[in-house]
Amino acid sequence: MTTPPSPSGPPPGCPAHRLYGPEAEADPMGLYEKLRAEHGSVAPVLVQGDLPAWLVLGHRENLDVARTPSRFSRDSRLWHAMQEGKVPADHPLAPIAAWQPVCNFQDGPEHRRLRSAVTESLERFDRRGVRRYVKRFADQLIDGFAETGRADLVADFAEPLPMLVMTQLVGAPDSYGPRLVEAARDMIKGTETAVASNAYVTEVLQRLLVRKREAPGRDFTSWLLEHSSSLSDDEIVEHLRLVLIAAFSTTANLIANTLRLVLTDRRFRANLSGGHMTLPDALEQVLWDEPPLTTILGRWATGDTVLGGRQIKAGDMLLLGLAAANVDPAIRPDLTVPVHGNRSHLAFSGGPHECPGQDIGRAIADTGIDVLLSRLPDVELAVAESELRWESSLMSRQLVALPVTFTPRGSTVTTTVPVDGGSKAQPLPEAVSPPTATVEEGAPARTSWWSRLFGRR
Repeated sequence: MTTPPSPSGPPPGCPAHRLYGPEAEADPMGLYEKLRAEHGSVAPVLVQGDLPAWLVLGHRENLDVARTPSRFSRDSRLWHAMQEGKVPADHPLAPIAAWQPVCNFQDGPEHRRLRSAVTESLERFDRRGVRRYVKRFADQLIDGFAETGRADLVADFAEPLPMLVMTQLVGAPDSYGPRLVEAARDMIKGTETAVASNAYVTEVLQRLLVRKREAPGRDFTSWLLEHSSSLSDDEIVEHLRLVLIAAFSTTANLIANTLRLVLTDRRFRANLSGGHMTLPDALEQVLWDEPPLTTILGRWATGDTVLGGRQIKAGDMLLLGLAAANVDPAIRPDLTVPVHGNRSHLAFSGGPHECPGQDIGRAIADTGIDVLLSRLPDVELAVAESELRWESSLMSRQLVALPVTFTPRGSTVTTTVPVDGGSKAQPLPEAVSPPTATVEEGAPARTSWWSRLFGRR
């Protein structure tokens, strides 16, 4: 074992232990295994700005961190780097590490107050109603390319579907769905208009909140408004945005990863089409092997402690290594053994901060994929598997594109299909359209924190 780093200095082996930059992003899983071999279940690493942190690689150790907020808090104000002024407002990690008054930065009673409003409101949805939304929008998206015989299942299907569904669940009218998808894409890709797109999303949600206060319905926004936790307007808007963006990015990744496996692994596809494996079981296998988020930033040690044999100092930052934990040899000595239907993976983290919307994410993914494969049964990858490309970042790894071909088919004319289980969508006051990206000739495109978080460019 090497000597653990001091709170103010880089760990030994720098720069090999950097979790950012071309080398780390080229093969994150390879880097995780290298770190596991060198350091065991908890490894010293560097994040942006060469700030020291700990990457938790072991499955048991990840659960320990996630389940004991008394030792490992979500309150980033404990981070010694933050206290020492090493994370200024323009630091790449500042927007995702700086403390905010939302449930995922809270512990204790305040976390329970905010979290209960989110979870109890999400639990009010009828799962069959959610699946009807998914089928409706999946059919509409497929109608958009069914007659061409070609599509990019990332841009044309996996990315827009979650946001279109979530737009309905928060109670916005249909017309806002495509525009929110465009804005969310712009934010995550980190274009020069990402900040304006973020402002657009905030404006839409603020207007939606005003409308729902006047005319509540059976939707997430209305249920947050009436919840006994008495959330402020700002708290409601921030949690709406948190749920929208989290659902968009993670569910899009899950859909794309599952479709890639269907298109590239003949045995996987045969088991699925032959009834030997259900689609929900297939999703769990993907959540084990290719979780939508590879790591989660972060937890902060409330005091000096020991984890995985490492001496953790008060104020140290820890990253939950979800992808690494899912392939921990201690729980999966043979990665070729299927884990269909096994939900003990850490794709959605664990403990009090476990993802509250995971079942809705699963419903969007498995229903959407089922509709796609039913309508396009002969869909095939349009390029060699070796030509597929990924983009990686500190927290995720996702396909850039998934080009496919299939026999052209007519549309199902789904745009007039009514949606049951919710209130009629009422028009909102007109909002400003998402900005159109423009770059002056020769000017470098700015990179937002969304791109650094999700690896989009």
